[in-house]
Amino acid sequence: MVDHRMIEANGIRLHIAEEGEGPLVILLHGFPESWHSWQHQFGPLAEAGYRVVAPDQRGYGRSDHPEAVDAYSIFHLVGDVVGLIRALGEEKAYVVGHDWGAPVAWHTALLRPDMVTAVAGLSVPPPFRGPEPPLAAMERRFGGRFYWNYFDRPGVADAEFAEDTRTALRKFFYMASGDAPGTEIEQPLVDPERGWLATMPDPEVLPEWFTEDDLDTLSESFSGGFTGALNWYRNLDRNWELTAPWQGAAVTRPALYIYGDRDPVPAFPGTPELIARLPELMPDLRREPIELAGCGHWTQQERPAEVNAALIDFFRSCP
Repeated sequence: MVDHRMIEANGIRLHIAEEGEGPLVILLHGFPESWHSWQHQFGPLAEAGYRVVAPDQRGYGRSDHPEAVDAYSIFHLVGDVVGLIRALGEEKAYVVGHDWGAPVAWHTALLRPDMVTAVAGLSVPPPFRGPEPPLAAMERRFGGRFYWNYFDRPGVADAEFAEDTRTALRKFFYMASGDAPGTEIEQPLVDPERGWLATMPDPEVLPEWFTEDDLDTLSESFSGGFTGALNWYRNLDRNWELTAPWQGAAVTRPALYIYGDRDPVPAFPGTPELIARLPELMPDLRREPIELAGCGHWTQQERPAEVNAALIDFFRSCP
């Protein structure tokens, strides 16, 4: 049984879902998601002997939504994880993240290795700081059409997605899934005049792993709008500036990386080359990156059994 409560951490209130007893596991969701994205992990991880906690991260769901854009920097997000671990009465945790939750997990391990027993990332590989700010790089490479740059424009994507939240989320989840049509993975580019949703397919029937009830729960979590979630993207260049002291640094804690071969994120410019080099770049990567055939972006939802088995094996290898 998953329990829910509010908890004070890092100066804000976070809504958390939790189940089980034992060593603490923190599960961090991405965009546009919520704690509910981990629904298939609670039972198996709790039965394996772990205390599982998944927050709505800042700007999402029932957690606080600070108004200032710069309140969503990577330092704030890592601070939330550190504060959460402390508020739960623990000294350290296994930290797992998907999509945007993965950079938070990786940076928590990078900045506070003393508080991370082991770290796992789904979809987004470990951070290796590039030579230039990411928003500026994508602006130049794709003429401002990359979705990060679209999200960076104040109020624009916010309004588009909030106009019909349920349809927006349905299109997002189908478009980036392994069930979407087509065999080629395309870069996520947006026509600024049309917006993004107009170019996405709208499925008549949802994939088996994403039900109407799931869509209801997710839609409710965005009843307050998308601005808090989009503010994470508006800090990409700020995060690049803030992390300058860690240029060239690598995550040293035991690590695991899982991704789908139909996920557009691992196909971003430069990412396939990074994934191929992870075994040499990561000093304690416990196994080769796990590639899930036919899996799209929503890793732990599309392939829960495989993800759960990999996580449990990984945790047990680094108690």
